[in-house]
Parts: sequence; C-alpha cells; structure tokens
Amino acid sequence: MHSEAAIREPLILGHKTYHDITQDIVGPIENKAPRGWYVLITIAGLIALYGVGCITYLLSKGIGTWGLNKSVDWAWDITNFVWWVGIGHAGTLISAVLLLFRQKWRMAINRSAEAMTIFAVIMAGTFPLIHMGRLWVGYWVFPLPNQFGSLWTNFNSPLLWDVFAISTYFSVSLVFWYIGLIPDFATIRDKVTKPGMKKVYSILSFGWSGNAKAWTRFEEVSLVLAGVATPLVFSVHSVVSFDFATSVIPGWHTTIFPPYFVSGAVFSGFAMVQTLLLVMRKVMKLESYITVKHVEYMNIVIIVTGSIVGVAYITELFISWYSGVEYESYAFINRATGKYWWAYWAMMTCNVISPQVFWFRSLRRNFAFTFFMSIIVNIGMWFERFVIIVTSLHRDYLPSSWNMFHPTWMDVGTFLGTIGIFFTLYLLFARYFPVLALNEVKSILKVSGESYKKEAAKHHHH
Repeated sequence: MHSEAAIREPLILGHKTYHDITQDIVGPIENKAPRGWYVLITIAGLIALYGVGCITYLLSKGIGTWGLNKSVDWAWDITNFVWWVGIGHAGTLISAVLLLFRQKWRMAINRSAEAMTIFAVIMAGTFPLIHMGRLWVGYWVFPLPNQFGSLWTNFNSPLLWDVFAISTYFSVSLVFWYIGLIPDFATIRDKVTKPGMKKVYSILSFGWSGNAKAWTRFEEVSLVLAGVATPLVFSVHSVVSFDFATSVIPGWHTTIFPPYFVSGAVFSGFAMVQTLLLVMRKVMKLESYITVKHVEYMNIVIIVTGSIVGVAYITELFISWYSGVEYESYAFINRATGKYWWAYWAMMTCNVISPQVFWFRSLRRNFAFTFFMSIIVNIGMWFERFVIIVTSLHRDYLPSSWNMFHPTWMDVGTFLGTIGIFFTLYLLFARYFPVLALNEVKSILKVSGESYKKEAAKHHHH
C-alpha cells in the first residue's frame, strides 16, 4: 500500500471510517437540511425572483431600459457575461487539470467546483440571449431556409463565436460532472429508505454496480474527459477575448488578451470556489473534509494567477506607451485618470495588490480572512471587465461621440438577479446531490486520513 509522508497534513481530519464519510455526506440529503441552508435559500430565492421579474420586464420593454447610449453600446450586459464565463472556468480546471496531475487535495473541492461551473455558464449564457433584444425572433440567427431572400443567414455579431465556444464547453463540463456523480448516486440509492427517493437515485445512477470493470471504465472515461476539457478551458476564454481583440478600438486591440483573460478567469473562478466552499463548510458541517490545507492550496493558486494578471496590466500599459500611437496611449491614461478612474483603481487594488497578502502563511490559512478576500477578488474581476469595456468605448475618436455610461436600476436588477439564481441553483444542488465526491474522498482516507497517518507514524518509529 502506498503511504504518504507523515509530514504532510492530513486531508481528512478526525477519526473517520468509510461509514462516517458516507453518513456525513449523505446525511443532509437523507434527513432534514440544516437550518442555515433554509436561511440561505430564502435569501437567494428572493433575489432570484426579483431578477426574473427584472428580466421579464426587460424583454417586454426592450434593451432601452438599460443605460446604454450611442457610444457605449456594450456595458453591464457584456461585463456580466464575461465575468460569469470567467467564474465558470475554475471548476473544470480544478477537476480536469488536477486530475491529470493526480493531486489528492482536489477530492474535497472538485464536486462543488464542477457544479459551480455549470451554473455560472448558464448565467453567462443568459446575457447574450437578453442582449439579442427581441428573443422571439431569435430563430433568425439559425441557418434555416427562409423567405428573406438568402438561403443562409448572415452571422453579424461576433458574440456568435461565444455561443459555439460556450455551448461546447458547457456540454463537456456537464458530462464530466455527471459521470463523476454516478458512483455517488449509486451509494445514495443503496442507502436511502424512502421509495420515491430510491427510485429517483436509481434512475440517476444508471444501474451502477460498482464492480472492478465498472471502476476501470470510470477511471478511463474520467481521464479522457479531463484531457478534452483542459484545452477547452483555454480555448473558450480566448474566444471570448477575441470579441475585443479583433476590433480596432484603442484599449481593445491588443494581442495579450487571450492569456490575460484565461489567467483572470482562473483567478476569479478559484475565488468563487473559496466563497462557496467556506459557506458550505459551515452550513453542511463539513469541517473534517474541507480543511485548512485545501484553503491554503487554493490561496496559493490565487497568488500565482493574481500576479500573472498584474503582469498583464503592466504589459498593457507598456505596449500602449511603446506603440507611440496617441489614441492608444490616451485610452490608458484616460482609464487611470479620466472619469472612470475609480473603477480602474478598484480593479488594480482588488486584483493585483490585495492577493499579495497571501504571502503571509497565517493569513493564507485563515478562514474568515480568505472568505473576505475571495469576495474582494471577485469584485475586482468584475471591475476589470467593466474597465475594459466601458472606459474603452466612452471616449471615441470624435469628441462629439464622447459619452458617459450610467447604469439604470434595470442593469443592477438583472445582474443581482443572476447572482440570486446562481446561488439558488447551487444550494439546491447541495441539498439533493453530494457536495463532496463521496467515493473519491473514501479513496484517500487510508493515505491522507488523520487517524491512519498517526498509525503509520507509530509503525514508522518502531
């Protein structure tokens, strides 16, 4: 049996057996959910309802209810879209890349992260749809034989690239997530007593038997899907950044966008995973499985990606100066000192300066501080998208087309609503699906469980 170095901290705390793990993870599904869960779902549900109301109103009145004008024709809608796509990147990355590298610490976080990916990508997908304006004639964009004279439609919007990229990514992530869930569904199927639940979970588990052949196949499929999903993570965000990079607008026309968007996406995604996991840890009482170690590792990823993002910002500034094009230089000077200076400095502070505090071990291992920081990072990433989109558009080449963008209550309502829907979906997932990968956590118990480590250390000393 392969044993791990005793110096490494255990990933599963307390004297847990296989039975305890099943109890701890399936308990909230079988029995009544904890009280905290009901409180959270009520809050998230109310915000979600408000959001649905806003979106319905928006579709009935048209995009004119947003604060867009003739210069700034993309604003909060596309900002929120890119922000949500970014958050949706971490899940599959955590799962796929760390699976390929055989990292054990992913076991406790991968399930929540994959679920987060699915829901964040759904939230992102709503924005291009709303942005179309008249959704009921949405079928015009499909290449159907039609009476408009041409046989094939003319794809006018670059946002269509995103539709292809994101729908591919979504479908792969969904399959990846679901396949990982099948053994766990079978465990729940065998454990629950209520006939209705038994029936549902037996359908969901696809008749999983758990013999050696099934597990071999399971491992193979997981590795293949992880291999497919990894390049997708990079390609999707590159395609999203091409929406900007292929234009001629100063401030957008930069070739650094694809890598910079990808690192930013991983950065904000990890921060969101932190936010969700720390809430779940408390509410679902999973303190033995989501440990300081997990949080520390994730904070290290946040330092690295935050620093890459910082380098990208400085590169941008350097290139704008080096190009000698006055419009280009002006775009960046205006970002830092113009009307939207507060957004630029908020982005700089939250994304570049604040993650550097994680160099201190005590802060990196502090739960409350990590939770606070994860929210700060996500706010910063939202500002980054806002700065890229709005500050580049609000000052055009002609002073006559200079304009300010002011969000209306509809802008705010649509955005808040998507956050509400996201958290509602996530909490429902946590209630009816295992939040931790049950069978994967069991697989590391003997190697990284606290009580087993102590035993191994004893034997080692004798």
